[in-house]
Amino acid sequence: MAQLLIVDDEIHVVERLYATIDWASIGIEQVHKALSGREALQLLAQWSIDIIISDIQMPGMSGLELLGEINRRWPKTKCLLLSGYSEFEYAKEAIAQRTEDYLLKPITEQQLLAAVKRVKDKLQAEWEEVVSKQRLTYTFKEHLPLLRGNLLNELLQGRRLSEKTLRDKMQALELPDFENHPFVIMMIRLESYFLDYDWRSLSLLEYAVSNMVEELYAEHCDSWHTKDDYGYLVFVMKLKPNSATKEDGAWFERTASALQSAVRDYLKGSISIMVSTWGTFPADLQPLYQRSLSAFRQRIGSERELLMRLQEEDGRTGLTSLQSLYEPPTLHQLLEAGRWTDIEEKLSAVLSELETTYSESQEHLLEVYFCMASAFAYIAHKNGRPLHELIGGDYDRMTEGVPFRTVNQLRGWAYRVLHQLKQDAEQETRNSRQSLINDIRSFIETNLASDVSLQSIADHVYLHPVYVSKIYKLETGENLSDYMNRIRMDKAEHMLKHSQEKIYEIAAKLGYQRPHSFNHAFKKQYGMTPQEYRDQFS
Repeated sequence: MAQLLIVDDEIHVVERLYATIDWASIGIEQVHKALSGREALQLLAQWSIDIIISDIQMPGMSGLELLGEINRRWPKTKCLLLSGYSEFEYAKEAIAQRTEDYLLKPITEQQLLAAVKRVKDKLQAEWEEVVSKQRLTYTFKEHLPLLRGNLLNELLQGRRLSEKTLRDKMQALELPDFENHPFVIMMIRLESYFLDYDWRSLSLLEYAVSNMVEELYAEHCDSWHTKDDYGYLVFVMKLKPNSATKEDGAWFERTASALQSAVRDYLKGSISIMVSTWGTFPADLQPLYQRSLSAFRQRIGSERELLMRLQEEDGRTGLTSLQSLYEPPTLHQLLEAGRWTDIEEKLSAVLSELETTYSESQEHLLEVYFCMASAFAYIAHKNGRPLHELIGGDYDRMTEGVPFRTVNQLRGWAYRVLHQLKQDAEQETRNSRQSLINDIRSFIETNLASDVSLQSIADHVYLHPVYVSKIYKLETGENLSDYMNRIRMDKAEHMLKHSQEKIYEIAAKLGYQRPHSFNHAFKKQYGMTPQEYRDQFS
């Protein structure tokens, strides 16, 4: 669907083209009006307008001048010029300014629709070329490193993907085949004066370090890397099929030491490195990363330029956290996005893991409860609502010290609270939108005698015009322009039946600047002129 702008200093021309032509029949979703070149530029700055129909001869800024400005600022916008003058100079200048068509007045509705449709089809073809496979492939290739890093970071943070989905993603990103292969993790922390760099310079240094890793390990290893949420450079490596090093930990450590020396000599900085034990991809990826992260914190800490290898016992403790509780997206994130189905699935996964693995652990029961309670309170307060007002008696359980003894008790409480939060959010959305619709309709009916525009409505409700238009269509099922036209026609019909006011007086009360425009709009709606309609009841 496209957006059209009609520009002419004669208001009756603008109104006739706006109100009497069936633009929707050729895929024009929204029609805008401007009475000068300057007004047109203001609308172009606010809306994503695809096609412009402009008169050539206008005071102030001519159509040709407007076309030149559009070509400079909005080169993808297509322009058609209307003129009552057939002199060659105008046509020559219009061609020089890259107009799509040069149309002479008077022009029929069919001719104008055909011209606009040609331009719309051309615009569509251009956009199809933009999103063509060749260009998409080029753009995709450009962003491959970022996309690869994002996927690895998601896996490190605990995101679960099916074997097929992960395999498909890795193949699409042209990554080496890691599936069921032994791998090792190498974590690198940039230190010393590196930390004083601004983010752009630091990014360049991280890029340089990554290139050094690739250079030193490329002969024997396939690697995949990212920068994790804690600022570490994380490399996942597997040996190439014909590598002579096999799973030689000493070789990895020797090469890591060479990396430290290269960074010191060529980048004038220091790094600390943790090399993990071997695991199998993808099952051991997230656990091995978590162990490496803990060992980095516990064994290296704040010391500088250390190189260590993860031992089997490193990072292991008597207690572990629930994986499903903290893997992304978190409960906080899902509540904030209002993804209610996903929230229920998240709660189900967490409670299932709790019941299966930690059913005897009161500490894990409390861990899950506090996380849920925090998320519920967070979203309630973010929406400006006290939690106790939303969940009533279930709030009392939050003040009892040890509110739940079993997983089933926690499950019942969690789903009841979630149900109340969902109902409140849905009701708030309905109330907010209905209030907006009522405000819009009230404004239109109150200001019908003036030229009510979408911009004036948007200004009244303090929202962007695009949002106003979309919400109105979503909530009511009809376009805002159709509603305004229907209200005008309903009032016109009533006034023609029940008042003695003259046609031009009725037209003025309905916001038509010229009776001629009113006549056109009314005849299009009822198949007869206002006077003919009135005569039926006299």
